[in-house]
This record gives sequence, C-alpha cells and structure tokens, in this order.
Amino acid sequence: MSTYETMSFHLETERLILRPWAESDAAEFRALLSERGNGTPTVEYTRTSIAKLLTATATTGIALLPIQRRDEGDFIGYCGLIIGRSTVEEPEIAYELFQRVHGRGYATEAASAVLDAAIATGRKRLWSTVGAWNTPSFRVLEKLGFERDHVSTDDSGEVVWLTRSLP
Repeated sequence: MSTYETMSFHLETERLILRPWAESDAAEFRALLSERGNGTPTVEYTRTSIAKLLTATATTGIALLPIQRRDEGDFIGYCGLIIGRSTVEEPEIAYELFQRVHGRGYATEAASAVLDAAIATGRKRLWSTVGAWNTPSFRVLEKLGFERDHVSTDDSGEVVWLTRSLP
C-alpha cells in the first residue's frame, strides 16, 4: 500500500477543469490520439484505454485526467500523473492537447494544477519524458521548474528525461 495521499481527481483553474474519465470522452479522446499521425484508433481501443486509465487510477492513487475548458465545456486534452517510464513513488507528469488549442497556455495551466496535486500527495520528485523534437513541451516543463536529467533512446528516437523536486 502506498504511503502517499491519493491525488485529487477534480482540479480547477481559472480556465480549466480536470476531472475523471467518462465513457462519453471516448470520441474526443480518439480524435486526440489520431492527431499523433499514427492513424485513428478503433472505438474499442479507445474505450479499453479509458478503462485501463480508470483501473490504474484505482490501483495507484494517481490519475491522468481529461481537460475541459471551463467556459466552452469542451474536451481539449489530458494532463496528470502516470507511472509511464517511472514509478508510483516518483511518477511522470504527462499531457497532450489538441493542436487547435496549442499556444494558449492551457498545458502550463493544467500541468501547474497537477503539480500542486502531486505536492499534496506528499511526493518528493516528479519526472517527465519528452521526445527531443518537442520544443513546446520543454517550454511548459521549464516554466514549471523541471530540469533536464538525462537522455535515452527508444523506438521513436531520443527521449529527454526531466525532473523536478517537490517541496
């Protein structure tokens, strides 16, 4: 059993609401995943992915949460904590937003709320792994105080590992 508090699964910022996944998120989540350029996942794959995210949340006490804009009420992406390439003690912060909303500060705003939620769990450090090509993600993480730790490679190319100590 974890020695950490459970992460808050409802986060709100000035412009955003981060909340647990719902089955109704499947179509938008599928559209977001298709923006990666690897084809469009099946509806079944997307529903299974959401079920796996919910199971992981119940098991780990951390969550990847859908992001909705407060005024518009639309799904624009996700942000949260995952085990990913790391551990439940030192999870990764992860985010992905529709291209149509890039450049408006939403990723930084959502990730800042998730960072505060991670601090509230009692964790001491977070990681992030970013493709070496992803300059916008580096800008978001640098604004949040992450620093480069090391570089590895995987099937997609170079992966930069960043870390941030938590108070």
